Amino acid sequence: MMMMMKVMGLEQQWKSRGTMLFMLLVQLVFGLMRRTDSSSLVDITIVHNVHVARGAVCLDGSPPAYHLDPGHDSGINNWLIQLEGGGWCNNETTCLSRKKTRLGSSLYMGKQLAFSGLLGNNPLLNPDFYNWNRVKIRYCDGSSFTGDVDAVNHETNLHFRGARVFLAVMADLLDNGLKDAENAILSGCSAGGLASILHCDSFSALLPMGAKTKCLADAEKAICGSFVSLLKKVWTPCNRTDISHAPHIEQFFSDIVTTHGSARNLPQSCTLRLDDPSLCFFPQNVVQHVRTPLFIINAAYDSWQIRNILAPATADPRGTWRDCKIDILNCTSSQLRIMQGYREQFLRALASGLGHSSSRGYFINSCYAHCQTEVQETWYRSDSPRLANKTIAKAVGDWFFDREEFKKIDCPYPCDRTCHNRVFDTASFH
Repeated sequence: MMMMMKVMGLEQQWKSRGTMLFMLLVQLVFGLMRRTDSSSLVDITIVHNVHVARGAVCLDGSPPAYHLDPGHDSGINNWLIQLEGGGWCNNETTCLSRKKTRLGSSLYMGKQLAFSGLLGNNPLLNPDFYNWNRVKIRYCDGSSFTGDVDAVNHETNLHFRGARVFLAVMADLLDNGLKDAENAILSGCSAGGLASILHCDSFSALLPMGAKTKCLADAEKAICGSFVSLLKKVWTPCNRTDISHAPHIEQFFSDIVTTHGSARNLPQSCTLRLDDPSLCFFPQNVVQHVRTPLFIINAAYDSWQIRNILAPATADPRGTWRDCKIDILNCTSSQLRIMQGYREQFLRALASGLGHSSSRGYFINSCYAHCQTEVQETWYRSDSPRLANKTIAKAVGDWFFDREEFKKIDCPYPCDRTCHNRVFDTASFH
């Protein structure tokens, strides 16, 4: 009897220990899944090299900067370089308004930056790229890294040197191991997404001959136009006007190119075909001639485009679109019809421009969102947006590693129940 009781006691102890081990394992997994951004804060690096000495500086004349989280193990020679977004400035007035902010000066940038989404270091939340060298290049020039003006107005002290900033940071990264890259991605969101397209081929040319290099553009302001018109040297209107039928965004981009002297740094595959080089600031006029493999991520109802291109405040003086732009659930049936037309034009342009090459890919969901790769909730999580039952992270990984092609377009709004639709704060909304 005593022996039986001892055996039963041992069994109970083992069960208890097994339960404890199981609970510890669960806590470990969920702890990793719930790791906060503060656990992946990455220090800033201020660039001081010959390029900076030659004028590769932010709007205010301060040196450029980036954040690097070094790779390890199998990812030590792999690089994921993210170009920060943040809109543009199109004249001295708007550039002055950025001069004393993080978007115009490295003096106002935080000393650390939280990495998440495609830049995250958690293997459970970023399984394909967590151990790569992950870089965030800070955006402080206002021109998607295309500006190059020698002269400096001594009254404003504004420097328009975005293209030089890009080269300065790349030179620093090459010296820090990028020259040995085996796999590399140039990515970006918003204005950074446009930059990743504009600089895609030149980035690829910087890397070793055998390196596998691809580019990823997220929410790259892909205002649709006629890709076919590029061959005819004719600009065919499509989504270049707002709800008042004014060419607001076309004039805005033209002003950017003029102010920053960007024309010489836009891809010649575009500028040699179009009479107006500022039209090469529109991604649809560039993308079909990009030789490097390219993946496009875009919400068909991109919240930035709806707010700033389709229905900017200048085109809506009475504010009839205000509630709709705050929350897509507030949109009227007539507003949704206009947005559906905007989506259809974008999709036609996308199909014409990207073609059928297996090196191209896209993830176009029907969400009211912007920049989905940088946010963990929309990059890779149990409730992240999905197309063909794949998260954005899975689709990008399959495409980069040639595991499977991914070219998927969502059904029209409101069919997708996996969206994380953006809702703006009414107090700060404009």
